[in-house]
Amino acid sequence: MKVVIASHNPVKIRAVKTAFSLQFPENNRKFFPVQVKSGVRDQPLSDRETRQGACNRAENARSQQPDADFWVGLEGGIETLDDQLIAFAWMSVLGPGGNRGDARTTSLQLPPAVKVLVDQGMELGDANDKVFSTINSKHRGGAFGLLTNGLYTRESVYTEAMVMALIPFANKLY
Repeated sequence: MKVVIASHNPVKIRAVKTAFSLQFPENNRKFFPVQVKSGVRDQPLSDRETRQGACNRAENARSQQPDADFWVGLEGGIETLDDQLIAFAWMSVLGPGGNRGDARTTSLQLPPAVKVLVDQGMELGDANDKVFSTINSKHRGGAFGLLTNGLYTRESVYTEAMVMALIPFANKLY
């Protein structure tokens, strides 16, 4: 099974690998990270834009490497709801015959200090690093890890959503 992942972020790659091994334990899997465009802003600012970015990444990965079995797009995003900044991500998986599975992570309310920086135009990962005095947190536990003291991490939340995105390929009802 050849899986193309539209990311070089180690957190995203590990989440995809874990989810595929959970959903398809009997298959041999090979993973190939690629760099592709999302077709949306670097920091998606809505649920719809974030989902579109994940779908675009999966499609662009398929265009770049059409000889795979699966193509995976992951996109983190934010949205302001009732003056609260919320973080989440979308997973999109393209499979054989053009079938697609999508899933969204759980949401996380971000601290006001992060919202101020994001409202000033800073990307979420950079804002988190500044507020939490960390470096490159989006390649580690992310805001999820920082705010839950490691109970949940960006990787664990992405893995859970990726397992859900794979349901249409792993369950006979689809």
